[in-house]
Amino acid sequence: MHVYLIVAPAVWGIASGLVLPRAAYRLAVPADEPRATACPAAHPLPAGPLGWLGTARCGECDEPYGTVYGAALASGTACAALGYTVGGHPELVVWLLLVPLGLLLGIVDLRVFRLPDILTLPALGGTAALLGAAALLPDHDGSWVRALIAAAVLGVVYLVLFFINPAGMGFGDVKLAPTLGLVLGWYGWPTVFTGTFAGFALGALAGMVLLATRRANRKTPIPFGPFMLLGTLTAVLLATA
Repeated sequence: MHVYLIVAPAVWGIASGLVLPRAAYRLAVPADEPRATACPAAHPLPAGPLGWLGTARCGECDEPYGTVYGAALASGTACAALGYTVGGHPELVVWLLLVPLGLLLGIVDLRVFRLPDILTLPALGGTAALLGAAALLPDHDGSWVRALIAAAVLGVVYLVLFFINPAGMGFGDVKLAPTLGLVLGWYGWPTVFTGTFAGFALGALAGMVLLATRRANRKTPIPFGPFMLLGTLTAVLLATA
């Protein structure tokens, strides 16, 4: 195992995590409200890419609008772990691009209980296209066709669950599911099952802990997106270990 397959992903993860808080701040608004365009003290955010990617403080008043080091640590750790287990296969690039995007989705969901279309829909198209490109390279270690089928299957499963219990699952979860199906299906149906089951298991465990510590009751909403993402990451690491 080459050290750079751990170090380079870790550096990428840390660097990308450091510039996530501004985007998280802008997107972490209720569904019926426009995206934030100013800091909490009403100073306008920069135009263009700098309005989305940057430090966690306003350049004019130094007002913080999000933590930064936790995101960098989480992203760096996840990327390093993927580099270690996946190795030099071309799909590693796809997973490394998805880590900061998934972390951003998780942060927004934890804050305002939503997974914005501006993230979930491009993630689906981009992941499908990039995995298709990876499948054309000789060292790939997965199946693009199976990934596409798994994306459709998982999307249908979550859609059915949404109709059965719309109060327990948001439609954003349904939109995220096909992207995770692509990731899991790349490695096989056992990985699809493991990742899906792990997401529900982690969500249930978190709910029980919140109930036991009296930080929530049976009617308290819990964002499910972060657990879907964690379950997928866990399954991929297990499949490639």
